Amino acid sequence: MTDNIATGSPASDAPTPADGYVGDPAVREEWDSRYADRQQLWSGQPNGALVAEAAGLTPGRVLDVGCGEGADALWLARGGWDVTALEVSSVALERAAGHARDAGLGVRWVHAELAHAALPQASFDLVSAQYPALLRTPDAAAERALLAAVAPGGVLLLVHHAGMDTRQPDDSGFDPADYVWPRMVAALLDDDWQVEVDEQRPRLAPDGGAGAHHTDDLVLRARRLR
Repeated sequence: MTDNIATGSPASDAPTPADGYVGDPAVREEWDSRYADRQQLWSGQPNGALVAEAAGLTPGRVLDVGCGEGADALWLARGGWDVTALEVSSVALERAAGHARDAGLGVRWVHAELAHAALPQASFDLVSAQYPALLRTPDAAAERALLAAVAPGGVLLLVHHAGMDTRQPDDSGFDPADYVWPRMVAALLDDDWQVEVDEQRPRLAPDGGAGAHHTDDLVLRARRLR
């Protein structure tokens, strides 16, 4: 991986390292190490594509996939959304929960990989995955988990950095073949879905933070019809 991609009832306390994390321990350890290397990894501001695409939506239940240090989750909560935020890194969750406490906001924190999380099926009005580092598997588990979480009438919003999926493997260990990209999720959409946006466009990037140098986004927005 590179630093260019980020893979209960309302509460402001994040899970502790012994909280029953569900997923590959190596994935958690890698991301804990990545977050621990910096006091703040991301900009602290909500992602621009989320702000733009959620602006016209009626607040309801939202799943924030790969919530990181919590900027998107807190922005959604301030907007009246009932937020469930999922993250593999306990370091990131502790930071996110601290920001939520400081802001007086309630968020449900889930410490798990998406494909292994015990999430309620077809129950979220919005599933937001902003630049997620979702590992690809032969059974497309992560892609199917994204789709399964969306309620009928709800929206899936998947955003990624344009060009990352076609990069060559590099010395850091990053190989695009290891990860889920928007086109892979789009390929699974059937007649139960209506694609509202599937495009590359200039990125509305917050200032600072890892990945701020990326200039274009791939944006997939699809509504579940039934």
